[in-house]
Amino acid sequence: MKNALIYLIVFIAIQCGVSIGVREVWRMVTGSPDITTMMLVVSMTLFSAITIAIFLLARWCEVARSYVRSRPWTALAWCVVASVGAVIPSTWLQEQMPELPNYLLDEFSMLMGDRWGYLAIGLLAPVAEEIVFRGAILRSLLRAMRNHWVAIAISAVIFAIIHGNPAQMPHAMLVGLLLGWMYYRTDSLVPGVAFHWANNTIAYVLYNVLPAPDATLIQIFGGSQTRVLMAVGFSLCILVPAIIQLNLRLKKAGGSPTPTWKR
Repeated sequence: MKNALIYLIVFIAIQCGVSIGVREVWRMVTGSPDITTMMLVVSMTLFSAITIAIFLLARWCEVARSYVRSRPWTALAWCVVASVGAVIPSTWLQEQMPELPNYLLDEFSMLMGDRWGYLAIGLLAPVAEEIVFRGAILRSLLRAMRNHWVAIAISAVIFAIIHGNPAQMPHAMLVGLLLGWMYYRTDSLVPGVAFHWANNTIAYVLYNVLPAPDATLIQIFGGSQTRVLMAVGFSLCILVPAIIQLNLRLKKAGGSPTPTWKR
């Protein structure tokens, strides 16, 4: 537990330090205190890159090649399918909850609406977050706890809270549970990165394709609640079989080697 807390504090410190540093340098260079899209892209890209470097160099997260060498391509394809199937049900569940404040909407919109924003949100963020929350935090929790589901649930709660945006937390919590289960099953970050990349990519594409990025499901489906429920049902027909397939196909490379959290 102590190590998990240390990793979390370091992650937050890097995020705050990079954000403040980039804003100050940007202000001195441009002479303007305004937050710009490029400044956000630079800040998030630099933060992700530094996070990845520190956690790997400090060996707080072990990245083994054995899983990729086992050629888990079918399992990774099902990770992407599961991510596609989770979009509408997760959105629908979130809309059933009381409306939560969206503190980061403006900055999030600026990143999502820019082509360079995909570099930070779609490519670097999935790798950095999987390294920290599954490869470091969850691994240390699995070492400290007998019940792996308790460890997975705690890591999912931390993952949701650290987003700092109440409107995103329900979805992040559900995704965190699934990502934690994937890591526990495979002892690898690769399936989680594949799912996380697909999830963020879908969000980015939908944001730029939909005429109103903040539209609710019932608005998207022409005001018909029946269509919304049909869409949820159709998506579950994708998500549930994908999870069943993942349950069958997600396995540790080479059979059942000693997991990294038990070494």
